[in-house]
Amino acid sequence: MDATTDRATFRVERAATIAAPPERVFAALADFHEWVHWSPWEGIDANLQRTYTGPAAGVGAMYAWQGNRKVGAGSMEIIDADAPSNLGIDLRFLKPFKAHNTTRFALRGVVDATEVTWTMTGPKTLMSRIMGIFMSMEKFVGRDFEKGLAQLKAHVES
Repeated sequence: MDATTDRATFRVERAATIAAPPERVFAALADFHEWVHWSPWEGIDANLQRTYTGPAAGVGAMYAWQGNRKVGAGSMEIIDADAPSNLGIDLRFLKPFKAHNTTRFALRGVVDATEVTWTMTGPKTLMSRIMGIFMSMEKFVGRDFEKGLAQLKAHVES
């Protein structure tokens, strides 16, 4: 649900329960190499160029991409990691429009499963306000989060 905090910022959040321990779910989130197995944006561009720098996983791990018009270009860096419960990512889009957002994954162990909450917050830029006339960030990103969480669930539970 969209829990917009004010007129200048947006917040999109989705949650899912995955039948796996938090450590296993966290490992699939904290290593950008694992994202090819579950990210909702994988498969959109067969020629997507990926660059990984920094440590293999955890704080300082970086992932940059460049692709077609649908995928655009940008980068992500893990800025905080409290295994296995919390992961924060600095997300920068360069194309097709510039944006700087924060993504967070919160994990909570429950009986024989993990509740995962995926949140993205950021400023409402001129471009996002224009896009909001046609489609809200809630609908634009929310569906991708739902798809990604379903694919994460399938990947981690397999």
